[in-house]
Amino acid sequence: MKKNFKVIAFDADDTLWVNETFFRETEEKFCALLSEFSTSDETMEVLFATEINNLDEYGYGTKGFVLSMIETALKITGNKVPPKILEQIIKLGKTQINQPVELLDGVIDTLEYLKSKSYKLIVATKGDLLDQERKLEKSKLEKYFHHVEVMSNKRPADYQKLLSHLEIEAEDFLMIGNSYKSDIEPVLQLGGFGIHIPFHITWIHEQTQEETKHPNWVKLQHIAGLKNML
Repeated sequence: MKKNFKVIAFDADDTLWVNETFFRETEEKFCALLSEFSTSDETMEVLFATEINNLDEYGYGTKGFVLSMIETALKITGNKVPPKILEQIIKLGKTQINQPVELLDGVIDTLEYLKSKSYKLIVATKGDLLDQERKLEKSKLEKYFHHVEVMSNKRPADYQKLLSHLEIEAEDFLMIGNSYKSDIEPVLQLGGFGIHIPFHITWIHEQTQEETKHPNWVKLQHIAGLKNML
């Protein structure tokens, strides 16, 4: 892989800091709230279907997740969800939003190294704008990044808009993230480069069975491995 990239972009959730773990914890508590009406497996099946159906309206992030939990509760209870459960669902969402930001091991050392090499670093992440801005501020990582892009989706067209904004060609762009489906594959389709660093938990919507053989991407087990590549 070449080293003279004009821009190196990092995904945020589960690449720079822990995210999916908190969603799983909230899901478990949500299932427990509805245990009188449904099994955990049934609740999760309805919740996932509801989330996917709502993506175009709500996008990605905790607030959309909370609305999908409320809708799921209404479906499972036949629109007779007890007010106390609704109250607890909203409380679960606020608790998740206010979770402290837990940086992944090796992030700061790696960003310091890349900064010392004069790379232009940016964040390119999906999610709710306010939520992601809040997490970035809590992370104390803002000083490392030239630009922060919160994207409504991560399709090739979305990355092309980002490249146009940055005034660079795809061949000069490296994307680093935990999701092959969202962070790597769309960039490869444009002729860019990717480094996939899987997180131990992946949202089912981001899981993929196919990882294309391509000279422009590699998989690393830890972010610290970037020091040996760039």
